[in-house]
Amino acid sequence: MTKKLQGRSEEYQYIPLDDHKSYFYTYDLGCSAALISVGFELISLDKQDPHKVLFIFKRKVGIDKAINDYFSNKLKVAARSLFDNIKMIKNRIYSSL
Repeated sequence: MTKKLQGRSEEYQYIPLDDHKSYFYTYDLGCSAALISVGFELISLDKQDPHKVLFIFKRKVGIDKAINDYFSNKLKVAARSLFDNIKMIKNRIYSSL
């Protein structure tokens, strides 16, 4: 996948879809919104499949714990932040590339 870098009109960055050591990939909207809410950056969205979206995060220190806490219902996030991030992600999904 190639992603246009923000703020740069002609620069692109290649993002591999199989590098699990450098990136975290998920199709889960709730997990993605929770990760953003606790400070992890959503790098890109892969919308190649018309029925689902792959969310791509740069793997950073603490992301694995946050993911495990999310799925074990232990992750604490501000409700308003989570709701705002869900809306932001949906806007990115349905907007043009």
